[in-house]
Amino acid sequence: MSDLSQKQLREALAETARAQAAPIKPKKIASVRVSRGGYFAAAALLTFIALICLRTHRDLAALLLVGGTWSVIPLLVFTDRLSFDGTRLSRTGLSSFLTRRVRGRARGMAVDDVERVEVNTLRTLRRGGNVRYRYRVEVAGKGLSIAFASGGGQFRQMVRTLLPRIPDHKLDARACELRDHLADVKKVRAEAVRLGIASTSVLEETSEATRKRVEKNRQAASNQESLEEESARGSILRKTANDLRIAGCLRQAAEAFRRALLISASDAWLLYEYARLLKSQASARGDARMLARACAALRLATMRGSTDSRLLERVGESFLEYGEPKRAAKAFRRALEIDEQAYRAQLGLAEVGLSDGKLAHVIHHYNDAARVAPDKAAGRLARREADYYGRLNDDEDYLAAELRRMNWLEGAGRVQRLTARLSFVALLIALIGSSVDQGLASLGWAFASSAIIGWSGSLLTRKLLGARGRPAASDA
Repeated sequence: MSDLSQKQLREALAETARAQAAPIKPKKIASVRVSRGGYFAAAALLTFIALICLRTHRDLAALLLVGGTWSVIPLLVFTDRLSFDGTRLSRTGLSSFLTRRVRGRARGMAVDDVERVEVNTLRTLRRGGNVRYRYRVEVAGKGLSIAFASGGGQFRQMVRTLLPRIPDHKLDARACELRDHLADVKKVRAEAVRLGIASTSVLEETSEATRKRVEKNRQAASNQESLEEESARGSILRKTANDLRIAGCLRQAAEAFRRALLISASDAWLLYEYARLLKSQASARGDARMLARACAALRLATMRGSTDSRLLERVGESFLEYGEPKRAAKAFRRALEIDEQAYRAQLGLAEVGLSDGKLAHVIHHYNDAARVAPDKAAGRLARREADYYGRLNDDEDYLAAELRRMNWLEGAGRVQRLTARLSFVALLIALIGSSVDQGLASLGWAFASSAIIGWSGSLLTRKLLGARGRPAASDA
């Protein structure tokens, strides 16, 4: 009995040791669907080929192609996801499984390997003073780029868990804004109502003089408030204004910013954020005067925050975005005077040098950025850019080859956009012509086929030309 007990004890201890030695699988804390545009493009192309097969009386081939396309593509779409476990981004799903089988490894990226995060915006709807934004977040590092687009609570969860773990010097201005101010639209509007900010329709119908009179009466009624209460209200208004802007409620955001500026008119960061709002309004309305006001607000923020290097870096980036490279360079240099380790200021000066066509300046500032980089990933990005532009500067053949590649890439993009439009028009003519005149239908199918072939060729060309070329010396 004693021997049996000792044996059971040894087995229990061995099992405990194996459990402790086994690696603990990280728990997924956020997941979002990968962009579905590529899948839908492939499905549209295969469906068109099936229509061609059907028109040429290859019914079985058309049936198999349609059935296979619309059974496999949706499966790939719904299973392909980007997951985050707190330390690593990874692709999961059927396409990731197939990629792992072919390449032998899964596509993924550790947070420490992230070199940059950039956010692109697309206005998908404009109604009154509101704009519906679609955000596309691109995370790049170690030769890999992972992108995901906005859409629902899963996107917000991914942004809230991923972006706070990435340092500020790797995030562009929009990424920082998403990290700090992305929220549910219903909650943001409820907070605006709680603060007494009227709806967009009411604000559009109310004159500026009326709003100022109402605000004057409100200030007179709240004169008894303490300085701390007023400061707290200003902070709440500022946060709500930024939340409203990210949600696309630009008119309400402008009103919230106006009230916040009445309380904290000298706050440099508030002026910078107000300038970002003015730029959003200028883009939505196509108003050049509004853009000029945004630049004026940035200049005022520079004056008020002349000792804040981080603010000056962001102001310089905004000036670059607004098409003011000279003012951007001035802001970046001022940031370096305050802090010689300002990494994003060096990157900004390199961008300014590139816009001026001064490759020597670009190389110099990227080398300085690599020297002051806060971590390995940021240094790797700066060194790679310095090496690339150094090769362009030193090797005329490589420069000529890269210029040809960029010209072909731009031409392929134009061809892709043109053939996409032509394919829709030609397909519409073919479908309508089939009930009117067979000759017109045949002409439409011929044009549609040619447009689809041109679109596919331009897409393949862009894929092949997307990566930078290697110098001849490296190929030898």
